[in-house]
Amino acid sequence: MEEKELLEKIRENVISGRIDQEDEGLEGDMEGQPGVTELVEQAIENKISADKILSEAINPGMEEVGKRYENGDFLIPDMLAAAECVGEATKILKPLLLENAAEGKGKFILATVEGDLHDIGKNIVSTIVTGAGFDITDLGVGVKAEKIVEAVKNSGAKYLGLSALLTTTMGRMQEVIEMLEKEGLRQQVKVLVGGAPVTAEYAKKIGADIYCDDAFDAIHKLEKT
Repeated sequence: MEEKELLEKIRENVISGRIDQEDEGLEGDMEGQPGVTELVEQAIENKISADKILSEAINPGMEEVGKRYENGDFLIPDMLAAAECVGEATKILKPLLLENAAEGKGKFILATVEGDLHDIGKNIVSTIVTGAGFDITDLGVGVKAEKIVEAVKNSGAKYLGLSALLTTTMGRMQEVIEMLEKEGLRQQVKVLVGGAPVTAEYAKKIGADIYCDDAFDAIHKLEKT
């Protein structure tokens, strides 16, 4: 299978929520065909980099899932099935992503904002940012602004990453930034924001420092700070 076709197959199977060849898929007719885990392993065997598998197959797959959920075409079980696929793929890719991990670039707090329970994008960011040499504290999903600000205050972190997958939870990012300002912490921490519905324009509007299109974009922009 050619590289382009293999990456597209991974993306399609993420959308279908197929972890492996035993899964039937959305239409119930795909049992026996390779799922995400088999396809990711094949991609690695074909010398496709972990970065490319994430940026050109897995991330686009989850973006499409997010859009379908927002449009009402997907329900929560569809979203969770896709998320589980990405979780399994990330387990396979993590050793490769951490292979050449750097060290000592500073403390980094990471959280999915209150009201949003989606953690796959955040988890990918966590893995890649850790590999780039940052000391990550992952607060998890559905995290209240007060807890995020407290973590920044107690840790002295220089970087804060906020994730949201839904338009209904994006506003919580602004709430965190406003609370950082109120507590006198805003100047000590660079705020990065990302997630399917987040745009560069929105990031600027709420006063974030860096908009991240994906995990790799986050690393590229962090290297310039």
